[in-house]
Amino acid sequence: MFSAPQMIIAENVLNDSVASKDMEIGIIFLSQTTIGILGNVSLLYHYLFFSHTEGRSRFRDLILKHLIIANSLVILTTGVPQTLTAFRLKHLFNDFGCELLLYVQRVGRGMSMGTTCFLSVFQTITISPMNSMWKNLKVKVPKYIGCSILFCWILYILVNFIFPAYLFVKWSSKNITKKRDFGSCSILDHDKILDSLYVALLVFPEVLFSVLIILSSSSMVFILYRHKQQVQHIATQRILILVSTFVSFHTLSSIFHACIAQFYNTSWWLVNTAALISVCFPTVSPFVLMSRDSAVSRFCFLCMRSRKSPNLLRNM
Repeated sequence: MFSAPQMIIAENVLNDSVASKDMEIGIIFLSQTTIGILGNVSLLYHYLFFSHTEGRSRFRDLILKHLIIANSLVILTTGVPQTLTAFRLKHLFNDFGCELLLYVQRVGRGMSMGTTCFLSVFQTITISPMNSMWKNLKVKVPKYIGCSILFCWILYILVNFIFPAYLFVKWSSKNITKKRDFGSCSILDHDKILDSLYVALLVFPEVLFSVLIILSSSSMVFILYRHKQQVQHIATQRILILVSTFVSFHTLSSIFHACIAQFYNTSWWLVNTAALISVCFPTVSPFVLMSRDSAVSRFCFLCMRSRKSPNLLRNM
């Protein structure tokens, strides 16, 4: 048997170890969130004010703008709460705040996938030769890009509204139910019927987008290999890298979220790993786009130089 002083010492050591882990993961989340937000804001600023450059596709830029916005939502609703939780500020969110947070997070995650799919398909049609099966779509697709993106926003906003609506009904009926822990906060558990309905409404678009991403990416590789279009090669290579990055992180994230969905009391390691992976693509994507876009790279370089010489940006 341990004496009282020994038990106190052991408890203090354990608390210090937990606090050290929380501090480390908090610094990681803080760094990831800061880098991701700065990257996405810088890229969005470029596309909003400098997208008139000759030779650029305004339709591709439109898709990228919405992708940046969706990624920013994921970073803000995942990285910031997880950072606060790691620094022992978990109880800032009540049930309604948690539901709202997860609602925006799901909308952003869905739109990130949708706009990545649109980007991949659009680029495939753009680089396809005029005698291919895509020739009739070359003229039609740009007309429907805006409507397709708007429809995607509406779809995810409505589908993900199921959970906040359910919470309101539960509050009205004052039923006591179990809570599910998501790391940064805990929310009321949902009925199996509601979960099944949500999965049915959400899985179909995700499967469809996944199939389209794979098919369009394969088509891009085939077209570039066969026709060797030098003009479109750089833009297509950039999008292929972006899509490959998305598929990799999205697959890992889906696996971890599926594991979390199976348990009420998930482990510290599982929750934080899932959150880190969820924010990886939104954080990395702007730098993938910058590294392959000479105009963006030049703009970022001039932004850094402008600290020393403010007149540089005016002369762009």
